[in-house]
Amino acid sequence: MSKDTETTRNDAEIAQFRFALIAPVVQGLFPDASATAYYKRVTASPLTLPDGSTITYSYKTLEKWKSLYTIGGLDALMPNARSDKGIPRALNEDAIAEIYRIKEEHPRMNATQIHDHLIRESFIPATVSVDCVQRFIRHNDLKAARNPNLRDRKAYEEDAFGKIWQADTCYLPHITEDGRTRRVYCIMIIDDHSRLLVGGQLFYNDNACNFQKVLKDAIATYGIPDKLYVDNGCSYSNEQLSMICVSLGVLLLHTKIRDGASKGKVERHFRTLKERWLYTLDISAISSLSQFNGMLKDYMRSYNTTFHRGIDGIPLERYQNSKDHPRKPQSRQWLDDCFYNRITRKVRKDSTITIDKVCYDVPMQFISAKVDIRYLPDDMSSAYILFDGEKFPIHQTNRNDNCHTKRNNLPAIDYSKAGGAS
Repeated sequence: MSKDTETTRNDAEIAQFRFALIAPVVQGLFPDASATAYYKRVTASPLTLPDGSTITYSYKTLEKWKSLYTIGGLDALMPNARSDKGIPRALNEDAIAEIYRIKEEHPRMNATQIHDHLIRESFIPATVSVDCVQRFIRHNDLKAARNPNLRDRKAYEEDAFGKIWQADTCYLPHITEDGRTRRVYCIMIIDDHSRLLVGGQLFYNDNACNFQKVLKDAIATYGIPDKLYVDNGCSYSNEQLSMICVSLGVLLLHTKIRDGASKGKVERHFRTLKERWLYTLDISAISSLSQFNGMLKDYMRSYNTTFHRGIDGIPLERYQNSKDHPRKPQSRQWLDDCFYNRITRKVRKDSTITIDKVCYDVPMQFISAKVDIRYLPDDMSSAYILFDGEKFPIHQTNRNDNCHTKRNNLPAIDYSKAGGAS
């Protein structure tokens, strides 16, 4: 992982953490007598940061974050450059996954033994203290000598449409299009209260960009949910989705590691999708992803207008009863801006940057500077540099055209006449 990518990821985690604390006030959902009372209650005990460390905040800090977010949105919640920039975070993803594996297979191993194992197997450097491991085990309820995957589950349901959406990906069979056989993935979003399928589409790839498409279409149609509940797969746990959700004012929630079953409603729906629809299809007769998607849309319309035993009613009718709860996007342009991905790049001496191994020309005044780039992964023609509130378009490099571009008011070199050609 590059330094720029790691910085973006860390900043997104902090922004999402801060937004999670102020979200009940932003969304008007706090149960306390006042916003200040809410802030005092949640800051009464130490809070756990994304890196596993703990910190005690003043309630005034949360009040400041709320004011900053109201004025500046996501950017206002992004942290300043860390004083320990370049130093590895205490527990990386691999170390966390290894802790869960050890506690599952050897539940009686204590924090000291696990700490020694992590250092010995190079999951963490020796500079990470055993206290860090102890805090992580304590805060994630892994102390008991039992199966750590055994969760205390209770049936729950939100009381209005749009309070929480669950999303996940399901593997579907391969289809053959243009002589090429490929796996199909179904990305689906379901509303917790109404069980309405608010978004769904089939793709040849399960990635973050495709999930963002489904989420954007769902929000454009039904409004902005209060919360989005997803697992820890790469499509759902990434810095870009975190920043998109903060821009929208959506609280992004992830299941515990290896606990995808907690998204019971969307998981149960995938079983219904297969039994009621997929198993009735002649897959060999499907010749394109577009055709398959058309069939999925027909299924979704049928599902949303059919009696659902879990709610003792019809999803579409339940949606109609509280459809005004979700906030509406301010405008289509505002929604587009929220879904722009954000990265930072340093401009090279030849006035270019690289995104996903593709070279782009940028305005010459940014040479040697670090720039904030906004782009849609599926439409790089819309990419731009954001500087002082102004947008500067960038374009994919065409090296042949650049051979004939005038620079510094000097005539372009015509290489066809080089070498003594008459």
